[in-house]
Amino acid sequence: MENGKDSVVVVGAGMGGLAAAMRLAAAGRAVTLCDAHPWPGGKMRQMPSAAGPVDAGPTVLTLRDVLAQLFHDTGASLDAALDLQPLPELARHFWPDGTRLDLGHSPEANATAIEAAFGARARQDFLRFSRATAQLFQAFDGPIMRSAQPRIGPAARAALMRPAIWPWLAPGRSLHSALRASFRQPKLRQLFGRYATYVGGNPLLAPAVLGLVWQAEAQGVWAVRGGMAALAQALARRFVDLGGQLRLGTGVQRILHQGGRVAGVCLADGSQIAAHTVVFNGDPLALPALLGAAPRRPKLHPARSLSARVWTFAAQVAPTGLGRDALGYHSVFFADDEAAEFQPLSRNQTPNAPTIYVCAQDRLDGTPDGPERFQMILNAPAVAAQDERTERCQNHPLARLRHFGLQMAPWPQAAQLTTPAQFAQLFPASQGALYGQSPNSTWATFQRPQARTGLAGLYLAGGGVHPGAGVPMALLSGQHAAQAVQSDQISPARSRLMAMRGGMSTVSATAARGRFL
Repeated sequence: MENGKDSVVVVGAGMGGLAAAMRLAAAGRAVTLCDAHPWPGGKMRQMPSAAGPVDAGPTVLTLRDVLAQLFHDTGASLDAALDLQPLPELARHFWPDGTRLDLGHSPEANATAIEAAFGARARQDFLRFSRATAQLFQAFDGPIMRSAQPRIGPAARAALMRPAIWPWLAPGRSLHSALRASFRQPKLRQLFGRYATYVGGNPLLAPAVLGLVWQAEAQGVWAVRGGMAALAQALARRFVDLGGQLRLGTGVQRILHQGGRVAGVCLADGSQIAAHTVVFNGDPLALPALLGAAPRRPKLHPARSLSARVWTFAAQVAPTGLGRDALGYHSVFFADDEAAEFQPLSRNQTPNAPTIYVCAQDRLDGTPDGPERFQMILNAPAVAAQDERTERCQNHPLARLRHFGLQMAPWPQAAQLTTPAQFAQLFPASQGALYGQSPNSTWATFQRPQARTGLAGLYLAGGGVHPGAGVPMALLSGQHAAQAVQSDQISPARSRLMAMRGGMSTVSATAARGRFL
């Protein structure tokens, strides 16, 4: 099978795969993008409802500059491609005792809202926390999150210049512990601890450095007119406009390799596509099966991130109780206390009454009349780590929301629920984990695979790869993969078989000599 040196196959049309495909097509490469699903976007999918398609994946767009840079670098304008709406309110937060707190972009306005809800000492605690986590974000953004290879040296030097963040970097210190030292108000510890779940972590176990996740959201949140799935569709359109070939509903059965480098892919129907380069956008744990050879012992951290139970449905909000106007675009209804939710999760058990996140997708322009579309997300362990019977033990979320005074009708039924077991079926080798490997380790950032692998011509992108989970992080992973592909084409010596930075070798030198079908 002959390979064209400019030919690339991208396996998986998630955010990382789409970003890599766009950048490589813009660089003049002949790119074919394959995905087994009939939609682009991977986990950025939609489900049907009586009021129309509902987003069933990510709901929050942060770090807008990453997306804008992708369009700019591929010769287009983000504003021309998508209608992004800045949300003045990051989220509304509700507690069972009736406390409510709305947070936005301004630290001073947030401090005022916190003071009104919890008093002057809480205001002081928040402002101190806000300053420290802003410095934490600044120290890690360039050398860690946006770097193709996370560099501990520059990050350490930046940290040394910021004494306020030293407590957040103490080895073995959990986010929960750091927040206990930062806030005297338990509700604020619960609120800011929840940000660990945005990357699949448990605040009782996750390192304190994940306090910086709050700052990614505090810089701004955007909604996409038409839903988050419109973002994936815009990336797919741009890829096709750049001359790329998009093949949805096309699964890849094998990644072919010969003579120590990639040779192409074998599709689920048995046909083959020759390629000099393959970018894999999926869970890295799926690679051994795709390569068809016994890999060297992988050194990926074995623990999986959190999963979720995701409800997608249409309903009307009753005017009684909290009222129809109580919900924001993003609303969070907290569990009775942090321990009730995260202690079971730390034992890989499904909590009975976890925090409920509600995205009211139709509230960009106020409260709509009639039925509206909702997505509800409840934390759950990955399916491989739990007894499947526990998946059915959770209370119906709308029954719990009635205790907050929020009433909706009709209630969604089981067919409108996606469980960790179903996520495991949708995304091979994920074990239902929505964010790849667990971030609950001090060195998790440095244990993730990076763009280059141990097989010449094979590269990685996606939320399971550095810099990790979340829409902007996955887009950055695609940038890193495309840059590595282009760099290795110029300097072929760099693409020889080598151990993957981050601790994984996908195939041994012996196994790489044959093509595996």
